[in-house]
Amino acid sequence: MKVQIDSKAIVDKSVEIGDEVDIGPYSIIESDVTICSGTKIASNVLIASGTRIGKNCEIHHGAVLGTIPQDLKFQGEKTTLEVGDYTVVREYATLNRGTQDHWKTIIGKTCLIMAYVHVAHDCIIGNHVILANAVNVAGHVIIEDYANIGGLVPIHQFVRIGTHVFVGGGYRITKDIPPYILALGEPLTYAGINTVGLTRRGFSGETLTNIKKAYKIVYKTNLNVSQALEKIKTELASSPEIQNMIRFIANSDRGIIR
Repeated sequence: MKVQIDSKAIVDKSVEIGDEVDIGPYSIIESDVTICSGTKIASNVLIASGTRIGKNCEIHHGAVLGTIPQDLKFQGEKTTLEVGDYTVVREYATLNRGTQDHWKTIIGKTCLIMAYVHVAHDCIIGNHVILANAVNVAGHVIIEDYANIGGLVPIHQFVRIGTHVFVGGGYRITKDIPPYILALGEPLTYAGINTVGLTRRGFSGETLTNIKKAYKIVYKTNLNVSQALEKIKTELASSPEIQNMIRFIANSDRGIIR
């Protein structure tokens, strides 16, 4: 199947377009853009300069990708937005490119970015991440693989969200959220581990039990964070999940949710 560009679309001659790309009516594709094979771009989409879109992505009506950051420190430097293979960007989402701080904004592979989501400059979104409707991600946020963020959630700048986290809709995220947990409430707090998501992804019962024990030490004792991590190291069997959890918490600059 050849490239299909609607006659009403405006596509700069310099755009690199792979096989089987489909571009709908009234969409605008600026210069310095790469669109890999199999990607579908609906009507009224803006793909701004500096955008790199992977294979077999879906960019739905009215989405805006790669526009300049909403950052007063931005000086027009040449930066990029990178969108991984098989990612879906739904209606009216806005994804900004980076600044000289990180030089790029990254959206991973096989993500679902729902309608009206905003991802600001210099964010790093992992693979298999779901951002539900109207999630607003401020600059410099890191969201690790398989995280699932409910609708209408604002995420403070520089926050880190661990792998396999589930955050309920409508809550504010102002602190780091360690991996594998369920976060609910206002202010946002630990509400157990993400048992449903972890089970669906093949985590064993033994692994789930070990993660629960570790977080019980962090959240259900009177120990401070440093003391809790030391207790985990001495009392629980080491595993990749426990080591990941320890690293994440130990490296938290903003502090973790309580």
